[in-house]
Amino acid sequence: MAGFFSRLKQGLSRSSARLGAVFTHRRLDEAALEELEDELIAADLGPAIAQRVIENFRRSRFGKDVTSDEIREALAHEIAQVLNPVAQPFTIDTNRKPHVVLVVGVNGVGKTTTIGKMARHYSEEGKKVMLVAGDTFRAAAVEQLDVWGKRSNVPVISGKHGADAAGLAFDGLKRATEEHADLLLIDTAGRLHNKSALMEELAKIIRVMRKFDETAPHSVLLVLDATTGQNAIEQVRVFRELVNVTGLIVTKLDGSARGGIVVALAEQFGLPVHLVGVGEQVEDLRPFLAEEYARGLVGGDSDLAARLVETQPESNET
Repeated sequence: MAGFFSRLKQGLSRSSARLGAVFTHRRLDEAALEELEDELIAADLGPAIAQRVIENFRRSRFGKDVTSDEIREALAHEIAQVLNPVAQPFTIDTNRKPHVVLVVGVNGVGKTTTIGKMARHYSEEGKKVMLVAGDTFRAAAVEQLDVWGKRSNVPVISGKHGADAAGLAFDGLKRATEEHADLLLIDTAGRLHNKSALMEELAKIIRVMRKFDETAPHSVLLVLDATTGQNAIEQVRVFRELVNVTGLIVTKLDGSARGGIVVALAEQFGLPVHLVGVGEQVEDLRPFLAEEYARGLVGGDSDLAARLVETQPESNET
């Protein structure tokens, strides 16, 4: 996990570098707090979280001489307090055969790659996984999912270009049930520029699947690109209008990401954040851990990281 923390820390470097410039202050006076608040907002934590953090600092540390590590530790603690309730690992419901997951999100956020990585992970755990290539108007998405399926020896249900996604989802669910699969992952279109058509397509997928299993889908995971910043908030709002989103996956946490957006999402929506992605490899998609994310966001050395783990509440991961 240490290696993953290094990747995460690197991926959040844009935010931590900006915050680091403020941490050079040794006395928390009004000017320092104002500058820190500006940088927290610029890191996409959002004004509500920024104000909460600053008010806590004002009450507990105002006018005191503090080291940069003390400020980082206090800030990481505040951030982790917000993130801990939403840091919930994705688990397969073993009472479902299969557990049906509808994966949604706008085009370009990494839905198809994320599905492929999840398929690989759970198949390596010994789970029987099947995929549905439901983004039927993007040939590249279908081809990409087919490649992931072959890599992991996982069946992919697909059709011709422009095929009915709802029909494919129905066929996939029927086959997965007959073959006693543990997990069925369904890719979907993400053409948000045509919201009404997308809404109808997603609604039809769900309606048709429920003719076979009235409880499907059992999870609806929204994939978000961390590099889009505040746009991610609008995407959550829109997709919650379209479908019952049950959890989030945040991808592309590379050096261009403003990682504070995850904190803003947690504060505003309270949806579980199941997974985060920091790279292209299968192992770069990992369960979201609040404490690791918080210390990656504020930066600092490895000794500070160790202290933060000791001082934070226990993770929700099981």
